[in-house]
Amino acid sequence: MKKNRAFLKWAGGKYGLVDDIRRHLPAAQSLVEPFVGAGSIFLNTDYEHYILADINPDLINLYNLLKEQPEHYITEAKRWFIAENNRKEAYLSVRHQFNQTSDVMYRSLAFLYMNRFGFNGLCRYNKKGGFNVPFGSYKKPYFPEAELEFFAEKAQKATFICTNYQDSFERADETSVVYCDPPYAPLSHTANFTSYAGGGFSLDDQAALADIAEKTANERGIPVLISNHDTILTRRLYHGAKLSVVKVKRTISRNGAGRNKVDELLALFEGNSEGLTD
Repeated sequence: MKKNRAFLKWAGGKYGLVDDIRRHLPAAQSLVEPFVGAGSIFLNTDYEHYILADINPDLINLYNLLKEQPEHYITEAKRWFIAENNRKEAYLSVRHQFNQTSDVMYRSLAFLYMNRFGFNGLCRYNKKGGFNVPFGSYKKPYFPEAELEFFAEKAQKATFICTNYQDSFERADETSVVYCDPPYAPLSHTANFTSYAGGGFSLDDQAALADIAEKTANERGIPVLISNHDTILTRRLYHGAKLSVVKVKRTISRNGAGRNKVDELLALFEGNSEGLTD
């Protein structure tokens, strides 16, 4: 199966793990993703229907616009990808306007522009909800036209919802499998990235997610697959799951030298508590 790239750059994006995750996802009619992010798993699986959720309203609004008005959105977005806009002053002007307006179309166009022209494809908000990623200084940012078109076509099989992971789990039923790609549990006290969508994802959140995943599998018969860093903490949290370890190259770091192979843990809750490891 040909691998399809997301049109957004994304911290922790799962493009490099697609094959491993597909191997561990049980068969089902529908896939529920409470943390859809850039959508690499959605783009590289073939379920009859998808329920794709995220707490970031800018992301979900963009996806819904692309689903409902694909030609208009892509045409308008392409106008932003010109040399004149590849300047720090232009970028900061767009970022300022983005933080001032509530217009969904403008914010969705600016979101893609800032994702491609901003530093390292980060998506980061300050405590007041303002997007604060600096200018990226790239020679010629790529306009992902083919990726946008593929996403728009595949989106016809999807429902995009701005909601939390707890609500997303409630939307799963006996025809579903759930795949969770939460913000990574930290490898160290200084290595956590918690400013996504203006909020954080604490260790208590990690524990609560593991709990709801196990209950969903055991009490409702709906399998749940979670990916996270392989740490002592995550192994404790996912002790009731079947654990598999894979290597992945980190896609976003402070500098090129920091892009190292790290262990990734895939935890599959199948409705048992045997805690097998392979």
